[in-house]
Amino acid sequence: MEVVERAIAALNARDIEAYLACCTQDYELHTPLAAVAGVYKGPAGIRRFFADVEDAAPNFHLELKGIRAVGANQVLGFVEVTASGRASGLPAGTPTANVYELVEGKVRRIRIFADPEQALEAVGLRE
Repeated sequence: MEVVERAIAALNARDIEAYLACCTQDYELHTPLAAVAGVYKGPAGIRRFFADVEDAAPNFHLELKGIRAVGANQVLGFVEVTASGRASGLPAGTPTANVYELVEGKVRRIRIFADPEQALEAVGLRE
């Protein structure tokens, strides 16, 4: 679970190198906007994600509200996303549930769910 906490801290600090150190080379980030923006893959995808965050919401911040190991290779994180859009300037707060899949102590894949029930189902905690 520590690697997830380090990755979130690196994202909040906009420290791309520290974030990359938490991830495997074949990393994938699946956001709720993946159908539009696509999946962020590998180191280039991480850099694109950081750039997208900076462009869309420079004050983007994640607050980890809860974390739970699920089996040996998955972590479920309940996160509050805060940001204000560059265009609107309006603050936004959104709770998400994120499933982190780990390989050899590094993040391999993150799936972000706007609906926590879907995340619970994804890790087998709901039917």
